[in-house]
Amino acid sequence: MAESASLLFNPRTYDPEHFDPETRRLLRATVDWFEARGKRRLIEDYRSRAWLGDFLEFAAKEGLFATFLTPASAAGRDDQRWDTARIAALNEIFGFYGLDYWYAWQVTILGLGPVWQSDNAEARARAAELLAQGEVFAFGLSEKTHGADIYSTDMLLTPDGEGGFRASGSKYYIGNGNAAGLVSVFGRRTDVEGPDGYVFFAADSRHEAYQLVKNVVDSSKYVSEFRLADYPVAPADILHTGRAAFDAALNTVNVGKFNLCTASIGICEHAMYEAVTHASNRILYGRPVTAFPHVRRELTDAYVRLVGMKLFSDRAVDYFRSAGPDDRRYLLFNPMTKMKVTTEGEKVIDLMWDVIAAKGFEKDTYFAQAAVEIRGLPKLEGTVHVNLALILKFMRNHLLNPVDHPAVPTRLDADDDAFLFQQGPARGLGSVRFHDWRTAFDAYAEVPNVARFREQADALCTFVETAAPDEEQSRDLDLLLAVGQLFALVVHGQLILEQVRLTGLDEELLDELFAVLVRDFSAHAVELHGKDSATEDQQNWALGAVRRPVVDAARSARIWEQVEALSGAYEMGQ
Repeated sequence: MAESASLLFNPRTYDPEHFDPETRRLLRATVDWFEARGKRRLIEDYRSRAWLGDFLEFAAKEGLFATFLTPASAAGRDDQRWDTARIAALNEIFGFYGLDYWYAWQVTILGLGPVWQSDNAEARARAAELLAQGEVFAFGLSEKTHGADIYSTDMLLTPDGEGGFRASGSKYYIGNGNAAGLVSVFGRRTDVEGPDGYVFFAADSRHEAYQLVKNVVDSSKYVSEFRLADYPVAPADILHTGRAAFDAALNTVNVGKFNLCTASIGICEHAMYEAVTHASNRILYGRPVTAFPHVRRELTDAYVRLVGMKLFSDRAVDYFRSAGPDDRRYLLFNPMTKMKVTTEGEKVIDLMWDVIAAKGFEKDTYFAQAAVEIRGLPKLEGTVHVNLALILKFMRNHLLNPVDHPAVPTRLDADDDAFLFQQGPARGLGSVRFHDWRTAFDAYAEVPNVARFREQADALCTFVETAAPDEEQSRDLDLLLAVGQLFALVVHGQLILEQVRLTGLDEELLDELFAVLVRDFSAHAVELHGKDSATEDQQNWALGAVRRPVVDAARSARIWEQVEALSGAYEMGQ
């Protein structure tokens, strides 16, 4: 069987046998529900902006959210746990069938974050019961005027003299705000200044003082604006106060941000089956479209980028699951999944769309939906720029100051990822230390394009040591983001190689993938060269870091055979 058949998710053959029996059953049941629904109904629901009632009824009946999103500390059954590996698997399935389904699940995860981090036993028990009843949740953080600038929140809580508050204010861009059994809402007290006045509390969207304004997007996703008008907040509703409320907000995003990468992967996988099948059967000038060299190059690039997305994300799961107070490497790999993997997803869709052209607009294709939905993921849970700026905080320690860490194994065990709700204060990023990134590259030094990319990674270390932005340039975010893209590529390559080492991959496919990364690094180096504030030393370094990938026509032809094998490998039934 071609390599491609085992690397991409295919509902026809999917059997997640590496999970425990109940997880395996639920994942397969979810796939079967979508397949039984059929492509025509799936697309029509997307076009008509239908609320996801049928899907949520299925999820409630199967206990899907309750099983996957109840941590062991609040569980009523042995199969309930917060397990990032199986959460990632479900993200991929939801993305494969439609981002609307993923979104209802994703904002439930965000809404639960402040609850599972809370010491409020009553609120935790209530959340567990609501999950068992099949309810969804919402995360009331952002506001119309301030966005996600939580320093400036205008959700105001006035003490009621009885240990509680009256909350008034509005929230904007809040998923599931129309139906959530519990909404985790961030606000600030009117009687306490500064960060000590922050409060996270639980609200009910069915309460009469909760006013649903509208869905702010034209979509099945209900991305709400809501207002609280003198809403009563009892002591039992308070999840966090003071600085702990601020930390809960950021740590919740740390947990939820990770889910965007695997949703992006699912979107790209479904779109790729459609695109390759269409291109292989489209005759142009007497030949299949796939006979043209530029088409083969674009589809091959799309395929290897998608494989890279999967390898990186799977390895990042291991670091999430192995995190602890003394190992916070996940804080780099998390924004990497959000920024790098989702923007790779955009490139994958664009490459395929260039091939299938007008077909990508047709209303009876999944691709038309994918082309829209893939754009959203880089823009949720922080923009690309925000996450690149965060990634840069780790650059010097990661590249130049490695320390010994115990090896992190593949984490597919049925364990609870308890640390994700015990992350503690959201600060100290500059103190996070990493293992030596060179080890992953050393293991594949004989692969021509891995070696070529390693030259560029070593050059980046030289840049950081000899030509890094000075104090004035450090205020030029435009220049810094170009540097961030170069660093992100090194981290991307590192985790890909680690995952290959653990799971195996055809080295020719790895070589083809790194040929793409070499070209990407060169492109970002040229971009840095052209920045207005780049110094002469930086410009010279940038041009010196440009490399040509090692070309092997026979290798590329064999990888193309893997791509071509995707034609007809999967098509959703009507």
